[in-house]
Amino acid sequence: MLRLASSFFISNAIYVAAKLGIADLLAQGPRTATQLAQATNTHAGALRRVLRFLVNYGIFTEHETPASTTGPQHNSPDPLFSLTPLGATLRADVPASVRAGVLLHGGLTQPAWNNLLYSVTTGEPAFNHVFGKNSFEYLAENPDQARNFDLAMSDFTTQLAVAVAAAYDFSQFTTVTDIGGGNGALLTQLLNSYPKLRGIVFDQPQVIERTTERLHHLGLSDRLRAVAGDFFESIPEGSDAYTIKHVIHDWTDEQARAILQTCRRAMRPDAKLLIIEGVYPPHIDQSEASRSSVGSDVNMLVCTGGRTRTEHEFQSLLASAGFRLTRIIPTPTRIAIIESSPA
Repeated sequence: MLRLASSFFISNAIYVAAKLGIADLLAQGPRTATQLAQATNTHAGALRRVLRFLVNYGIFTEHETPASTTGPQHNSPDPLFSLTPLGATLRADVPASVRAGVLLHGGLTQPAWNNLLYSVTTGEPAFNHVFGKNSFEYLAENPDQARNFDLAMSDFTTQLAVAVAAAYDFSQFTTVTDIGGGNGALLTQLLNSYPKLRGIVFDQPQVIERTTERLHHLGLSDRLRAVAGDFFESIPEGSDAYTIKHVIHDWTDEQARAILQTCRRAMRPDAKLLIIEGVYPPHIDQSEASRSSVGSDVNMLVCTGGRTRTEHEFQSLLASAGFRLTRIIPTPTRIAIIESSPA
């Protein structure tokens, strides 16, 4: 129990390693704590202690060095540290990078979680209590944090998009609009998997400005365009399908219903709505799937006021917005594709 209660030790240490870019420095080969401290302008002795802590969790490996090579404390040998495959995910330049996600959780999410009791007492997001505004307002006013958030969501989406493209037949569609699609990571994968498909990324103006630059760089401007707007007001009309990934769980039932009603107004009778996110299981056990669901659910409570919903809750929510849930398609990942049609 004490190990569980002190699990924030390791999450903070990982955040420090990610913030300092230790994995990127070690990508070129092993270095001593002293060398890493010089490169990161940190205290060599303190950094060495944190690195050894992370060695215990399999993130780095420690190698002995000749006794003549001494460290900053107690004239002790200054060991070399190198990356493990797990630690390599903290690099910024690898396909499976989680660095931005670690920085997001350690930089914004953790202060909110530190006030979980506030959410449990009031039912309101602790994030608003800590930062004085909701998470979307905060990101709009803090461009550096917003860029890291976009990158974290993009990294996460890139890892899931392959599974989504394989689990659902998008060849039946001509155009797909991704609502709240960020920098277009999901549609980029869908267009790569389905060469005849065209896409529209729809998100807030400050997000779309960055998305347009990315699409131009990828050479997808002829098949994928970015449109700015507010999904509480209107979205582009006329697409065959609308995807909405990890958006509905950010909001209360009332807010989620309003978003879905906006979608319903824009959709043709034969169009499909595909909600892509986790589905809360009917029974909670100690499995990884359950752990993912309950963790995401409480994270939404703390950070946005939203929730992870059960199949029945999705069915009721969709019906209240004018949709009929047709099926839920699982993927090999922790998310599912919740398909619905206008009722």
